[in-house]
Amino acid sequence: MHLLRLKKAKPYSKLFNVPNLVTLMFDSVNFRLTRSDYNGADFLSEVPCYITDISEHHYNNGIVITGCLDNLKVSCNEYQIKIKDGSLCKWYLGDNLQTMGRKDTERAVEKLSDLLHLPIGKALITRIDVSQNFIMQHPPKVYMNHLGAMKNAARLEEPNSLYYRKQDCGLCFYDKAREQRDKKEPLPELFENRNVLRYEQRYERRIAKHLGVAEVRASMLYDEAFYIDLLNRWRDAYTSIQKINDVQLNFEIMRNKKDLNRMGVLALVENVGGLNAMMNQIAEAQQQGKLNKKQAYDLRQAVKDACALKDGLVVENEAIAELNKKVVEAVRFYR
Repeated sequence: MHLLRLKKAKPYSKLFNVPNLVTLMFDSVNFRLTRSDYNGADFLSEVPCYITDISEHHYNNGIVITGCLDNLKVSCNEYQIKIKDGSLCKWYLGDNLQTMGRKDTERAVEKLSDLLHLPIGKALITRIDVSQNFIMQHPPKVYMNHLGAMKNAARLEEPNSLYYRKQDCGLCFYDKAREQRDKKEPLPELFENRNVLRYEQRYERRIAKHLGVAEVRASMLYDEAFYIDLLNRWRDAYTSIQKINDVQLNFEIMRNKKDLNRMGVLALVENVGGLNAMMNQIAEAQQQGKLNKKQAYDLRQAVKDACALKDGLVVENEAIAELNKKVVEAVRFYR
């Protein structure tokens, strides 16, 4: 039996006076603990003692009890308990703008174990979001506008967010400060009147398969090797996104109307996310019958001719350079 802890949680950096380094955190985490994971568990009798807003649901295959543990939703039947649909960081630290790294995650799991009187460290992880909030020089939309195509992912742009969807997982970039204001939730002083860009990698199903392991248990979240692997995957996913660079006019090589047209094509290529993204769009149009074989060939040649001018014309966008640096630093200072 675990002892109940009533002390208010503090971020790891405040507990140990660690400098305010840029590092990653876990946000939404879903847990599932089964009776086989914890011999002798009587979920239907014990769990309701420790949760609020309890409801009992009767189905043909048995009883399900649902309730809450602050912002976390809890459900159980005679075979298992699930903890889901809430931010672990917000539950433990009070909001999900603070950074909850390995040590705070370990303390959060211990606290869950204490409150529910269950070994949550043994629970299977069925969803996990790896994220970071960046204080940026420009509004978040500026950075999203320079994030282009990603291989094997659908790109979905919304007014204040950008999504990349793959099967069972995805990436999300959004304006975190705006989200807080829209939800009428308080914004910590550190983030007031600042541009806050959030970047999340979400593993929503089949996590073990994506991570190349047999299973993912809660105790692995604070294992250093596992944590570093997640950080590297988070960085690599961002790196795999084609960046939309700036194109600057160079009048030393632009002598006539033809050169101007080629530079216009080059600007378009960069705007859609680079050469590969442009070629994919042409191929897709041909497959859909919008272009015949010769038209597609001519367009590909025009794109290749324009890209031959790339050196000296395409420069890294200042906003993307800033974001690239932030992502690299987040992994470098993982502790």
